[in-house]
Amino acid sequence: MNKTASLIITLGLIIGIGILFIGGSKAKNASDNNPSQSVQNSEIKDGIQYITILAKGGYSPNVSTAKAGIPTKLIMKTNGTYDCSSALVIRSLDYQKVLPQNGETIIDVGIPKAGVPLQGVCSMGMYNFVVNFS
Repeated sequence: MNKTASLIITLGLIIGIGILFIGGSKAKNASDNNPSQSVQNSEIKDGIQYITILAKGGYSPNVSTAKAGIPTKLIMKTNGTYDCSSALVIRSLDYQKVLPQNGETIIDVGIPKAGVPLQGVCSMGMYNFVVNFS
């Protein structure tokens, strides 16, 4: 079996185990840890808000703030990401995907509502992030 096939099978198993692990539980909200460390890592271009999060050894920043009520896209950046943070789950968007080891993945969030956070978690439930909209 070649390396690519082995990697795909391994990541599939990680995602499967992670889904079983977190399926009945709720990942801890990142804002519960340090609500004062919320970061504004968003920018608006041509009427669309882009929120950038690095996935490598967890998610950075793990707490972000952004504007509600405008079309929003999440940019997940990876750079040599080989850990479970590459196996991203965003339940509210019914999103589940293994991110590439290097590059950017753009996820359409829609038009978020104020007070409704966007939460992401790795498939194993070890790492999470939250975007608070106001």
